[in-house]
Amino acid sequence: MTTLKGKTLFITGASRGIGLAIAKRAAADGANIAIAAKTAEPHKHLPGTIYTAAEEIEAAGGKALPLIVDIRSEELVDEAVAKTVEAFGGIDICINNASAISLTGTLDTPVKRWDLMHQINARGTFLVTQKCLPHLKRAANPHMLTLSPPLDMRPKWFAPHVAYTMAKYGMSLCVLGMAEEFRSAGVACNALWPRTPIATAAVEFALGGDAMVKGSRTVDILSDAAHMILTKPSREFTGNFVIDDTFLHAHGVTDFERYRVDPSRKLFPDFFVPEEGYPAPPGVADTLHSDMIGG
Repeated sequence: MTTLKGKTLFITGASRGIGLAIAKRAAADGANIAIAAKTAEPHKHLPGTIYTAAEEIEAAGGKALPLIVDIRSEELVDEAVAKTVEAFGGIDICINNASAISLTGTLDTPVKRWDLMHQINARGTFLVTQKCLPHLKRAANPHMLTLSPPLDMRPKWFAPHVAYTMAKYGMSLCVLGMAEEFRSAGVACNALWPRTPIATAAVEFALGGDAMVKGSRTVDILSDAAHMILTKPSREFTGNFVIDDTFLHAHGVTDFERYRVDPSRKLFPDFFVPEEGYPAPPGVADTLHSDMIGG
């Protein structure tokens, strides 16, 4: 399968950024997109609402269903899944993109922020997937894809921001367990993570402004990788923790310059990319900055 035409995707956090990019790439095939996000009114710092996202998705060639959803609410997730099935007849793909971040140490992380990250990241991923699974099990080529990193237990990923790492790894643990739990049912569960920061308004706002954006890649690298994952046979590709460029290179992509925001700037390495098992494609290592985000 090389197209998502006619497939229905339920995507959390699809009003902007990576979620919207994945949605628009699927829409170009003629897919149906349920936009499950909180932003019904413009954010004071970040562009985009579920309604502007719907316009972009339909302009790209897909069908859109904007849904106001706080994924911390079981009732709202239930309602959104039901509306998606009513509108499109089922759900073929569940994408867990919504996430909260706070790069703070233990003493500087309020418990309310800890709760928020775990409720959205780990609990939200579990809840949304749980509600989509009965429909995924009836789909022809079902996929669950989560935007979360490989599980690597080295202390360097935990020490600077224990709470965030725990919450993000909670998403990855859902992938690890559910891939095996639903293997016999043919539901693929995989994770996707970038080697570098991705240039979104959220990254610019939260992680370092214009300098960080210029040392990032565009959302296209993740939307291309996601599309390639989601068109694979679900019974043959599950339980994988994918790094975007390693995966794309293994599938024939050789030009990674086109994903750079500013080719004159070194790319910052992202968090959570293990040193073993995920080699950078030829030439990419030379474009990476020696410091990680915030270094």
